[in-house]
Amino acid sequence: MEFRDYNKPDHARFRNWVNYLGSIDFQERDGSVTFAVRVTPRSSKSEVIGEQNGALKIKLKAPPVDGSANEELIRLLAYEFDVARTQVDIVSGQTSRNKRVRISGIEPATVIAVLKAKT
Repeated sequence: MEFRDYNKPDHARFRNWVNYLGSIDFQERDGSVTFAVRVTPRSSKSEVIGEQNGALKIKLKAPPVDGSANEELIRLLAYEFDVARTQVDIVSGQTSRNKRVRISGIEPATVIAVLKAKT
């Protein structure tokens, strides 16, 4: 019988789960996870939809004016991944629908659990 410590991330299992969940482009570095996001502003409600073309698809209720959609994206991701808003950072794509988002202080297992529930 093989013993596994489920409190530590198993990077090989992480990559296998990512392949299972779709082709979302994830990168883990220095205790943070970075991934691609495709945002649809001015939706009826804010929610995580699933995977589309290698990115996590998210609908936002906020309009793309004066950074309100970016603030809503940070709020939604912080809520979904159960982290503080200060741990969520938009790395690139501030004015685009296609963004790269970094969440610091999160384990890959948490990302897998959230995405598995949403896809």
